[in-house]
Amino acid sequence: FLDNQWGTLCDDSWGSTDADVVCRQLGFGRAEAALSEAHFGQGSSSQPIHLDDLQCYGDESNIAYCPHSGVGSHDCGHSEDAGVVCLPPAVGVRLVGGSSPLEGRVEVFLNNQWGTVCDDSWGSTDADVVCR
Repeated sequence: FLDNQWGTLCDDSWGSTDADVVCRQLGFGRAEAALSEAHFGQGSSSQPIHLDDLQCYGDESNIAYCPHSGVGSHDCGHSEDAGVVCLPPAVGVRLVGGSSPLEGRVEVFLNNQWGTVCDDSWGSTDADVVCR
């Protein structure tokens, strides 16, 4: 999202390190796959291609901090839009059933399944860890 407009990334130099940064930026775990050639479909012709030749080091929190050819500078069409499949965090945590995103029942994601947490010995220290 740049200049109030969603756009795509070109797949030139696109790889697993870049995909890891995208997944981290979105709040997920690492990337399972860095996909190319508009695997998930092409952006619309009215949609800009924001970045090309992305070359992340892997420790960035946002793709805006990765070296690239310059915003809007590219030599691709939407047939080269990059895609990614992210893994959930090692132990995903979410709050469900509250009246806002800041409260609710604690659920964790393990072994590809969401489950609840038993409250035996649950305390404020545990809640602090969840809310980090």
